[in-house]
Amino acid sequence: MKVMLVDDEPVMHLIMRKMLEKYDGLEVVGTFSDAPTATAFLKEREDVDLAFVDISMPGGSGLSFAAQMDRDGGAPQVVFVTSHKDYAVEAFELSALDYLVKPVTQERLERTVYRALESRKALAPAKAADAPAQTWGRVTVSALGDFAVQSERGRVKWMSGKSAELFAYLLLSRGKRISRHRLIAEIFAGMTVLNAEKYLNTAVYQLRKSLEPLGLREAVRSENDGYVLELDEAVVDFETFERETARLGRLHAGNAAEALDVERLYTGDLFGAKAYVWAVRHTEQLAERYAAFVRAAAAGLLDSGDTEAAAKLLHKLHARNPWDEAAVALLMRKHAMMRDKKGLTAQYTDYVKLLSRELGIKPSKELLLLYDSLVSGLSEGAN
Repeated sequence: MKVMLVDDEPVMHLIMRKMLEKYDGLEVVGTFSDAPTATAFLKEREDVDLAFVDISMPGGSGLSFAAQMDRDGGAPQVVFVTSHKDYAVEAFELSALDYLVKPVTQERLERTVYRALESRKALAPAKAADAPAQTWGRVTVSALGDFAVQSERGRVKWMSGKSAELFAYLLLSRGKRISRHRLIAEIFAGMTVLNAEKYLNTAVYQLRKSLEPLGLREAVRSENDGYVLELDEAVVDFETFERETARLGRLHAGNAAEALDVERLYTGDLFGAKAYVWAVRHTEQLAERYAAFVRAAAAGLLDSGDTEAAAKLLHKLHARNPWDEAAVALLMRKHAMMRDKKGLTAQYTDYVKLLSRELGIKPSKELLLLYDSLVSGLSEGAN
């Protein structure tokens, strides 16, 4: 996969190039300090698959650069790399693949690279000589960590925020009829009935127009005073994650390595920065499914003696939710396996302080007993 870097800080070229070199199959084919030069390069090179773009640059912002690439068609996937968190929503309106905040960590970049590779794989045309011609290609929907719909023909450019939200709502129940009454209550709450009806009609029209360039206008079907989203062959990332976690079933030492690949599918919370209010329950369910999966995978890795891989997963989970006692218990177990009494004690005492400071409570009796047992085991082993 060919990659280009667009950033007005030369040091970022060096940092990103060094980090990207760690991944097989990636080749940095160009580095640029301004948007016009990068645009000129793209007009001569049509084989660039991925562009890491800074937002604030001389000669045009990264957002304008990405928007122009969208208009020109055949654009590479875009990842914004910036010091500013305030642009996240606007960035995802442009169907950015991802949004990284400086300083970029290797762990966070790994998720982005994996997402790019998976997206490219899903969009690759069939190569069998006897395969039927594919006019539109397979549709892929990214909803974990961001929100984008694309096929070989390009990415959907939403005509409005409400049209994107309407698609997201229908996506969670695709194949099922959703009544207009329910859509109005969930998406247009707070408006008068008359205005809500008008805005829903407009949103439906805009959604169909947005999907039309990908040949998906008829995917939004009217049915009995409601709407159905029909995307039978689409690849939806959160559905893939749910399916793969279910397929693996009980995690143990034998399938822990495979679980690491599945864990990478979860590239962020549902709909990312958009965080729709009506999607809170689905978002929490997916986040808990991810957390439970990581805990089980980490336990399997610990059982197999792979403390390094287990620690990597657990630190990710702990960063997402420092109150997750089960993750803390597994991290304590990891320290004990490494005979790191100092680390074990620090892990436990930091958690005790966090609970006291933030919630005014104490850890469970089970965690205290686990701590005493692990410390005792280390002390006996030292004698």
